Amino acid sequence: MNRRECIRWGGAAIAAPFVGSRAFAQAAYPTGPIRLIVPYAPGGVVDSVARNWAERMKASLGTVVVDNRGGGGGTIGAAAVAHATADGYTLLFGDTSSQIIAPLLMINPPYDTAKDFAAVSMIATSSTAIVIHPSIPATTLEEFVKYAKTSGKQLSYASAGAGTVTHLAGELFKQLIAKPDILHVPYRGAGPGLIDLMSGVVPMMTPNITSQVLGFHRAGKVRILAVCAPARLKAAADIPAAVETLPGLSVQLSAGVFAPAGTPQPIIDQIAAATAKAMQDADFDRVLEAGGLEARPDASPAAAQAFLITERAHLVPIIKAAGLQAQ
Repeated sequence: MNRRECIRWGGAAIAAPFVGSRAFAQAAYPTGPIRLIVPYAPGGVVDSVARNWAERMKASLGTVVVDNRGGGGGTIGAAAVAHATADGYTLLFGDTSSQIIAPLLMINPPYDTAKDFAAVSMIATSSTAIVIHPSIPATTLEEFVKYAKTSGKQLSYASAGAGTVTHLAGELFKQLIAKPDILHVPYRGAGPGLIDLMSGVVPMMTPNITSQVLGFHRAGKVRILAVCAPARLKAAADIPAAVETLPGLSVQLSAGVFAPAGTPQPIIDQIAAATAKAMQDADFDRVLEAGGLEARPDASPAAAQAFLITERAHLVPIIKAAGLQAQ
């Protein structure tokens, strides 16, 4: 055996114990707390779902510590996970914004979603909606479309911020009814926008449906004309889906779990299996429904990856038609 062969076989012999120990480590996962980075401030829709998920992972995965890192449309927290060690101990609770929209609107995004993340499970979806002030003489989406086109008044709509799904919902509405002069008024979050909607400062808003928005609707403070979803929501079956009047008017925020690219597949599969088990609990579904959300139908990594591809294809044309530029 020559010197080169000795080195090659010697290297293989040295590597063998490490391969075995790595397989053992994967089988033992997790052996300590898991950090779940939520790329938004506490209290929002994504944060509430993330905390619900983390609580339900205790039985299968042990302690999951929620770490809120807001900013940059979700990109600051997402970047921290994209560049973390791929060992299953740092995960992201990302969403449509952090994984699709925000990177598209940045000239130099801090990560490449397709290359830097492994999708684990999509968990819940929050739908946007067409919501108006009660003084507007319309009780259906069809009546509001007619009003928008014939009233002669300058209309505006509030969103939770530029580049959010609520912004894209308003832009898609404008595109579908061929009314490009409706003015976009971005707010720093849904709360301030809702306050101004209820006071009549803005006549229209496209917020995500939450228990709070549903409460305002039922109290007569705002009027939800339609949810921008493929079908009516379980939590509000009396409110029509926008597609019943305007085919194609569907813009939703979906959230789920992502790991750094390179995370061993057995670990990803273990987290996905724990998630699927939690989602089979009827109480988990009830908690989501009470907040105006709906559980995703499939928690598998393959379904999560397919969803991202499909959703990106849906949103890119809306962004381009709205003339939104990367900055």
